[in-house]
Amino acid sequence: HRKESPGKYQNVSVLRSNTMKFMPNFFQKSSLEKIFFCFPDPHFKKKNHPRRIVSERLLTEYAYFLKPKLGKLYCITDVEDLHNWHVKHCRAHPLFRELTKEEMNEDPCVKAMYNETEEGKKVERAGTNKYYAVFERIESGTEVVGEITGENFFEQDQFGVTQAE
Repeated sequence: HRKESPGKYQNVSVLRSNTMKFMPNFFQKSSLEKIFFCFPDPHFKKKNHPRRIVSERLLTEYAYFLKPKLGKLYCITDVEDLHNWHVKHCRAHPLFRELTKEEMNEDPCVKAMYNETEEGKKVERAGTNKYYAVFERIESGTEVVGEITGENFFEQDQFGVTQAE
């Protein structure tokens, strides 16, 4: 699209990286308007669920980087169980609100995510389903997301942490 509209897109970039490790090195608080998770690794085995890109702890991090009342988190997958995981965790997080079907239908980014990504086209050719949801970063009363300490940095079932018996 950039070639078709010279000068129109000046503040767009794609970063392919390990979000769990490096996101704080790239972005400041409330600096992002959109985050896309397009066909992430589903980590099917239960022991690998802590590696999933959506978790309570990571959602708090994403909320920190998204602009309140403007920032959106887009998720799309062809794995229904993973979609249900995304929706469950995002709905439970106090700093995100799920967009209605009408709101998603009006969002051009949803259409692009659904139809224009390489993986989306591959899924379309295979004739399998795509599942998506969009969540808006809401404004909290204090904008304090919580204090990270040595005791709560790695929580049970986060990044393979299990409680010793």
